[in-house]
Amino acid sequence: MKIHRFPGRSSALALAAALALLALGSCSKGASGPAGPAKAETGAKDSGASETVFAVAVSTARKGPIADYLAITGDFVAASTVDVFPDTAGKVSRLLVDVGARVQKDQALLEVDPSRPGMNFVPSAVKSPIAGTIVALPAQLGGTVAPQMAVARISSTASLEVRAYVAERFISKMRVGLRADISLDAYPGRTFRAVVRELSPVVDPVSRTLEVKLSLASGEAELRSGMFAKIKVYTDERAGVVTVPVSALVKRSGESFIFVAEDPSSASDGAKSSPVARKRAVRMGVLVDDRLEIVDGVAAGERVVVRGQTLLDEGSRVNIVASSDANVAK
Repeated sequence: MKIHRFPGRSSALALAAALALLALGSCSKGASGPAGPAKAETGAKDSGASETVFAVAVSTARKGPIADYLAITGDFVAASTVDVFPDTAGKVSRLLVDVGARVQKDQALLEVDPSRPGMNFVPSAVKSPIAGTIVALPAQLGGTVAPQMAVARISSTASLEVRAYVAERFISKMRVGLRADISLDAYPGRTFRAVVRELSPVVDPVSRTLEVKLSLASGEAELRSGMFAKIKVYTDERAGVVTVPVSALVKRSGESFIFVAEDPSSASDGAKSSPVARKRAVRMGVLVDDRLEIVDGVAAGERVVVRGQTLLDEGSRVNIVASSDANVAK
């Protein structure tokens, strides 16, 4: 007869413990399965909600005067210049003045001897018709002159004027009485005031330019005839207009607009949010140097984006890293 042996009590307990651990592990794996993917999805959602913030530089829109001008060049010339002619033909027997000499009206400049072979005459003096400065002296001692030949040129240098020429396309902007600023290489940093005194009635058919004469607002002793002048003639002046740097202007797909950095409303938790870029369609006026007149679209005191606006769009968040004209009064 065979005797069958059954496992002891200790073996049965070990087997039961192993089965319990196996069941517990399966339950734990099933519970962790749904929880893991839910947490990853939330993280992905939080990452997608983050918003790009663009670094920009801004400038404050100003309100004040603006003056459009025309830049031209010219020369200082004497307001009055006359040529001196002798009354008779003959040889120059005496020269009484030199170039650059100041002379008075009726002062003798030279003497002409009209004597001929066999005929002796008293030399006659050639006198200055005006007071001024000798700027040219064609007559030479011993040379022969005639009544139709100029022997001297005298300029009234007490009153200088500026003579300039304006291209035909700008003639419509010119008129008598316009103010102008004049600068000279001889006196860097200084500005001389002038006024448009006269416009030529005709246009030069060769150069297609109009001659313009300007008078100095006050006499300046250091100025000389022949000096080269850089001139700004102010053709349009307006007060109380809004201007922005021209770098603020953006052109896309035929549109012209400006981005304005606006402070957003306060967050519910009290945290400070980044400024928001607002796209403003603008109506432009004149452009003077680097300032652009804004007729409509931007108000004085608003912060306009002048750098970093290439990638901006309506509502973009911005971080202002530089600001100019921050202290300009609104």
